[in-house]
This record gives sequence, structure tokens and C-alpha cells, in this order.
Amino acid sequence: MQPGTAKKAAVKGKATEANAAAKGKAAAKAKSGAKADGGVRPPAGAGGGKGKGPGGKPESHAAMVRRARRINRELAEVYPYAHPELDFRNPFELLVATVLSAQTTDLRVNQTTPRLFAAYPTPEDLAAANPEEVEELIRPTGFFRAKTKSIMGLATALRDEFGGEVPGRLADLVKLPGVGRKTANVVLGNAFGVPGITVDTHFGRLVRRFGWTEQDDPVKVEAEICAIFPKSEWTMLSHRVVFHGRRICHARKPACGACPIAPLCPSYGEGETDPEKARKLLKYEKGGLPGQRLSPPPDYPGLPAPPLGAG
Repeated sequence: MQPGTAKKAAVKGKATEANAAAKGKAAAKAKSGAKADGGVRPPAGAGGGKGKGPGGKPESHAAMVRRARRINRELAEVYPYAHPELDFRNPFELLVATVLSAQTTDLRVNQTTPRLFAAYPTPEDLAAANPEEVEELIRPTGFFRAKTKSIMGLATALRDEFGGEVPGRLADLVKLPGVGRKTANVVLGNAFGVPGITVDTHFGRLVRRFGWTEQDDPVKVEAEICAIFPKSEWTMLSHRVVFHGRRICHARKPACGACPIAPLCPSYGEGETDPEKARKLLKYEKGGLPGQRLSPPPDYPGLPAPPLGAG
């Protein structure tokens, strides 16, 4: 084995060991939860649907709200380190990174933005940039021409209309080029501490699986979920649900058998229910693999992502 290969194997082994305790706790929680619910998990294929809870049993709106809030509490224990998965140091960087994250992964954005922000650290710098140079810098994120137009347009608006500062109001943010409610709520919640629900594809998928809503329109989803939870929970709820969607409750094959909230989920059985097979589906730190941030928060239990071109 070559030295570089041995080093990678050692690092991966360390990550796997570091997460073993967390996985054991999650499995124990799922087991105890099943016992508390009568020792029987919802049968495979027993989707909830409107007014249905775990096992396809009828569920009142009040019962759904109680179950939803319990799921939030459970996810808070599973992901106490949940955070925005875009690297940023200030509101401007978060705003640009969020716009760039459309139709690509947060990892690819995080691998791309260091060079972009080194060249154009302020709205004034980006507004005065050569578009072709910006396009080349952000090319790895895809749709680079349209994204260049958006980020240079919002930088110009920030320079000309907001004194070079990112505004802290939803009404102002959504007027910026390339900025919708989702992007605005990401920035408000994580750069300004203003609570908001971020409805991305992961969030929308999971809240429908959980039976919290049947809506597909992001604005309607946001409104219905906001009505279920206290405002103080909105931002962190968004992070927890997205973390769960990326790590366990995947779009194509959710790892139901390794899910700590399986007893609370009406959609249990849509994915792999065998515990051993399900554990092999876990991603990022739950699977002993690097996360999406090159500079994760200090309490993140997984490995930092590698920079662009690092293997």
C-alpha cells in the first residue's frame, strides 16, 4: 500500500470510529421508539397520506402536529451539529454561494467560492468584474453564464441601492437578481438570525413523507410548516430536515432500517428496511465519509470536504 493510500485509509477509519457511537445511539433510539409504539413498526408500503399517521392509522391534525414536533425533537438529538452546508464568512458570501448552489451540490459550490471571493471579496469588486473572468471562476457550478449574470446583478444592486451591504429584510432580498424566497430565508436565518423555513428539494420531499403537508408548491409548503412549529424553531428545523434527507432519507432509496425516527414516519417501508443493508446507504458523516463543507463548524463530527481537484 502506498503512503498516500495508507493515510487516506487511516483518516477514513478514524471517521468511522468517531461516528460509531452516534450510530449506536441512533439505532438504540429507533429501537426504543418502536417499543414505545407497541413494538411494531409501520408495515412496508403503509404510506400515511392525508390524515394518516404511522401504519396508515387515522390521525387528527392535532395528533399530526404533536408527532411533527416530536420528530423535530428527535432530529435535534440525532443532528445537534446541524448547520448550513455552504461555507461563508459574511452575509455577502452566503448570498452569492446560495445563488450558485442552484442545480449543483453545496460541495461543488464550496470548492469553487474560495477563488471567487479571493478575487472579488465585496459587492463593489464583483459588480466591477469582467464577466468572462467570473464565468471561468464559477464554471464548475454549472449554468455559469446565467449564474454570472445573477451574482453580478445582485452585486450591482447591493452597491447601488444598499450601500454595499446585504439587506436584512425579505422584501428587499427577493428584489435582487437570482434571489427568491428560499435563498432569502437561507440568508436571513443564517446570517441575520431571522427565523425562516428553507424549502429546498430535500425539505419538500421529507415533509411530504412525514405527512406534514401534501403541498408541492414551495410557498404553500413553507406556509403550512410554519403553522406547525414555533417561529423560534424554523431555521434549525430546516437544517435538521435537510441533514436527514441528505444522510438517511434519500430520494431514491431511503435507509428506513437505519432511521432513528422510523416509528414516527408514515412512509416507513418506502426504502430499505433491513438494518444492515440500510446502514450501507448512509452518507456523509453517518457513513464515515467527508461532509460538504471545506471549513465545517468546530462541532461537526465528520471530515472536511476536499478542495477542488484534490482527488
